Amino acid sequence: MTKLFNLLLVLIACICSITSYSQATIKDQLPIRGFCIAAPGRDRVDEFVKFINEELAPRKVNTLILRVDYNYQYTSHPELGDSAALSKADVKKMVEACRKNQIELIPQVNLLGHQSWAGKLNKLLTVYPQFDETPWVKMPVDYKWPNADGLYCKSYCPLHPDVHTVVFALMDEICDAFETDAFHAGMDEVFYIGDDKCPRCSGRDKAELFAGEVNLLRNHLALKNRKLWIWGDRLIDGKTTGIGAWEGSMNNTYRAIDLISKDVVICDWHYERPDQTAVYFATKGLSVVTCPWRNAENGVKQTQDMYRFRASVTPEMKDRFQGMMQTVWSGADQFMDEFYGRKTNPKEKVNTPSNCFKAVFGEIEKH
Repeated sequence: MTKLFNLLLVLIACICSITSYSQATIKDQLPIRGFCIAAPGRDRVDEFVKFINEELAPRKVNTLILRVDYNYQYTSHPELGDSAALSKADVKKMVEACRKNQIELIPQVNLLGHQSWAGKLNKLLTVYPQFDETPWVKMPVDYKWPNADGLYCKSYCPLHPDVHTVVFALMDEICDAFETDAFHAGMDEVFYIGDDKCPRCSGRDKAELFAGEVNLLRNHLALKNRKLWIWGDRLIDGKTTGIGAWEGSMNNTYRAIDLISKDVVICDWHYERPDQTAVYFATKGLSVVTCPWRNAENGVKQTQDMYRFRASVTPEMKDRFQGMMQTVWSGADQFMDEFYGRKTNPKEKVNTPSNCFKAVFGEIEKH
């Protein structure tokens, strides 16, 4: 009986050990399992909430970045809200769905760059044209790339004395509305910065200008214990790496990586190849999240890389490899139509955002 009792104790200890190991393993999963998409239109909010409950939550997504920009009825600057923008009540529906499912909800407003798209100015420069870094570059009726002006997207001038009064108000209001302690400022693909004709920026170091804007935004958020997230492409040397002008910088902003605060979270996006620049960001002391888009095969490789990085580095480095975030560059409405098979692209049946999303989170599930 004593032997049987001792055997039972050993068995219980083993079960507890296995359970403890299993819980530790689960706890050691990727800290960030994210999804990034444009905020839905007002008429699709309820459907998007359903998507959060039925698709994101079961996949253990724990971070949702919504690209809001001017799709919100700002009260601090009502002139900047789009005509059919989300109301505070619309936002609260998504906030409650995320809270229920333990998902951190982070709003994004594109700052510095991406102040226009194709032939159209976005709201900030439409309402406040004095903030334009390159006001002499006129928006074309028929946008084409490449073009003589080097126009991809407009930027605001980071040294304009009044721009941050507006920007900070938008940041504060959108963070309050989303009840969040984090904010995504975009800051990707900034081609216009430190322009030679700008009366404030000309002749200044582009890396210092970029880092100055990052740190200014970061410091403002820190006043309310909020954290800054940005895309990482402007911090990669596009020439030395061969990554080029889109996923890297060819105008020397990459040197800003040594000038920005180390608590800024970097979203490292690569869509055509599974480039392993997450290692670069981590060795620079920055927390990094790898971001695929529509190539499912690359997305799986990037996910495997993230697990491998975390398993093969020092404890000091491990937690800088924060995880994965699926990005979607169509609107939420279009993505949901594709995801549920209502409207699909007959020319592309493999490399789609929804297929990549399913593949990435299928790979995460294996771990």
